[in-house]
Amino acid sequence: MNTPLAERMRPKTLEEYVGQEHLVGTQGVLRPQIERGLLPSLIFWGPPGTGKTTLAHLIAQQSHRAFYTLSAISSGIKEVREVIEQSKNSGGLFTAQNPIVFIDEIHRFNKTQQDSLLQAVEKGWITLIGATTENPSFEVIPALLSRCQVYVLKAFSRKELEQLLHNAIAHDSLLKSKNIQLRETEALLRLSGGDGRKLLNTFELVVNATPEGQPAVITNDSVLRIVQKNTVLYDKTGEQHYDIISAFIKSIRGSDPNGAVYWLARMIEGGEDVKFIARRMLISASEDIGNANPTAMILANNTFQAVTTIGYPEARILLSQCAIYLASSPKSNASYMAINKAQQVVKQTGDLPVPIHLRNAPTQLMKELGYGKDYLYSHDYPQNFAFQDYLPEELQGKTFYEPSDNPRENALREALKKLWGERYGY
Repeated sequence: MNTPLAERMRPKTLEEYVGQEHLVGTQGVLRPQIERGLLPSLIFWGPPGTGKTTLAHLIAQQSHRAFYTLSAISSGIKEVREVIEQSKNSGGLFTAQNPIVFIDEIHRFNKTQQDSLLQAVEKGWITLIGATTENPSFEVIPALLSRCQVYVLKAFSRKELEQLLHNAIAHDSLLKSKNIQLRETEALLRLSGGDGRKLLNTFELVVNATPEGQPAVITNDSVLRIVQKNTVLYDKTGEQHYDIISAFIKSIRGSDPNGAVYWLARMIEGGEDVKFIARRMLISASEDIGNANPTAMILANNTFQAVTTIGYPEARILLSQCAIYLASSPKSNASYMAINKAQQVVKQTGDLPVPIHLRNAPTQLMKELGYGKDYLYSHDYPQNFAFQDYLPEELQGKTFYEPSDNPRENALREALKKLWGERYGY
């Protein structure tokens, strides 16, 4: 049985590596570290098929280090400890002698398994490289995360995907012997969803479907005809994944609980990660509902915690309850718009000085310089409010938060108007 095309085309040098220019290109942040062989522990975060495993191999090769691979699916604490024991006598902190331990799908390691890596990473017995498709902030324990540099790998661009195809035609020993005419690529690229491994293996499937002795003419129609049978209803990593979650969130934003629950069912039936769905609802609870109904964020956060513990199949009920509640809630994007506006002003105005009366004065010198002088302590005044400036002088009267038109925020608007008068135009 032949090795799959994606495996045969795995790059052997950095020069052969396609994509991730921001990391390993000539100006990439990782390039100089790789060339010197001096690297901290790393976590590569990115979609499937973007070269995380390959990059780990290339780093080990370039730095002439021993390379151990652990799979989070099949390796337990016993295997982790065995690898660490083999590495203990291999030099000092971040030196070229340190073995690299690569853990694929590190997000699947539980807390105990991740804890078992801490000392080895801290002492420099190993240089850890973890690969994950999930946000490491959620999936990797803080103690381990703080000891690693996180680098984000991007999905391949159209140009990079086409380069992978042309490289395979030109350099793969099996494909070179065939008459391949690559006339159209849109269907191949769409089916790949930016996953290089999936692209190459789909391409090989299409080429091999061509009768022996005939030219393999690759068109959109030929690709769809051959691959149709192999395309699943819901691809968790492809284009449809993003389209359906988009439809789900837009149904919530549009206050349609029926649309929301339908798209939720599509994701559940497709085996979508419960935490991914719950995280997106938590974001929506703040972005689309906000202070129109602050309870929405509490419910969404509780839902995230609960489904993480419960899992399928019962988690579907909790997800449904939350989705229907969010869709049925009054909507406000005022908080979302406020922070966008504030960040834009910060980018335009730079580091404006903090007003003297708002500055911290922990030392006598700072007090002598007037730091904190004339600050009015709000709790010393009626209604716990003192009229004073809280923005830099250049931005006085600038309004970032505009309450939306809903009962709760209308009440907030009235309360702010009573306090601030005409200052912010409420």
